[in-house]
Amino acid sequence: MEQSEWKIARRLYFSEEGKARTSRPAVRVALGGIVIGVMVMIVAICVVVGFKQEVQRKVAGFGSHIQVVNFDNNATYELQPVELSDSLLQKLQALPHVKQVSIFASKPGILKTDSAFQGIVFKGTDYWDYFAENMVDGVLPETKNEVIISTVLANQLHLTTGDAILCYFVEEELRVRKLYISGLYNTYMSEMDRLFVLGNIELVRQLNHWKPTQASGIEVLVDDLKHLEAAADGVYFATANRLDEAGNAFYTQTLEQLNPQIFGWLDLLDMNVVIIIILMLCVSGFSIVTGLIILILESVTLIGTLKALGADNRFVRRIFIYESILLVGKGMLWGNVLGLSIVALQYFTQIIPLEAATYYVSYVPMAFPWAWLVALNMGVLLVAWVIMLAPSAIVSQISPAKVMHFE
Repeated sequence: MEQSEWKIARRLYFSEEGKARTSRPAVRVALGGIVIGVMVMIVAICVVVGFKQEVQRKVAGFGSHIQVVNFDNNATYELQPVELSDSLLQKLQALPHVKQVSIFASKPGILKTDSAFQGIVFKGTDYWDYFAENMVDGVLPETKNEVIISTVLANQLHLTTGDAILCYFVEEELRVRKLYISGLYNTYMSEMDRLFVLGNIELVRQLNHWKPTQASGIEVLVDDLKHLEAAADGVYFATANRLDEAGNAFYTQTLEQLNPQIFGWLDLLDMNVVIIIILMLCVSGFSIVTGLIILILESVTLIGTLKALGADNRFVRRIFIYESILLVGKGMLWGNVLGLSIVALQYFTQIIPLEAATYYVSYVPMAFPWAWLVALNMGVLLVAWVIMLAPSAIVSQISPAKVMHFE
């Protein structure tokens, strides 16, 4: 029987006569509501996921995904050293989902010119890929006294590539180093750009009288953020029960633990997406209900005839539910085509800009979270099916005798 119902539904939906009925413009409006709803939900998900991934990538560029430091550290950038062996670094590099293992050393300081000064954190590192991607002028440091600074800091202190600047390190006694700016970078993370000066790790070791095997800690990058928790567990178990040669314990922190404010802000974006999806489901649901009611009302004669021939209410209801599925399917198809086209256009051309000082990126970032998009389509289809059940009950109120009498 269901095959017959499906055939009747297809005949009603695709009939040329049906396209000429006066009610079809209203059905097209309902179809447009479904298209717009699906399109907006797809774009919203792709924008938020893309934005979160881009901000997370930028934050990780300054501090990595996982950081291993001395357990006795306090909440400052003046970190206590740990003794690092090649065997430990190799062990971490061999862990699943670990992309890169590097060492770093940081030390607070003050940059001073004749007219201005700025507190900074000097970070010595041996991993430069992220900053190489964000260089806007000059080259990466090659000697111990060369550094790169951000364009934000350069503009504030009126500096440029090739300039020399004095950096003061305040300890028990004031220590001064003359640094040369080999290049400028810009990540659009204004707070961090203003804070970090990047250079050679040997300068921090020299200032702190550390041995060549000592550093502030280890930075670990993972191959994908979805593996962050698993990789963090691996790093933790590789270091938690281990002491360095000086008897120091290791402490492991993830990107989210190091930057709780930023990730708290990013989590709020998820609520925005939920609100958008709920609103668009309401729009699409209203469109589905409207379209189904119109389809039923314009086929009252057919309903009366089918009932007169012995069809029960369930048989007739399924005909219009199937016809509505065709309508919803068409709307979802076009919604996906338009939504993904907009996302792809922005992904490849970046034509829609953003205020970088506010949003940390200069354009609207996009991503293709296929699992989320598939789940979205399945959810819309499920909600549409549930919504169809209520208006389809109108069929049971239509009496064959009254229809024939009206005709």
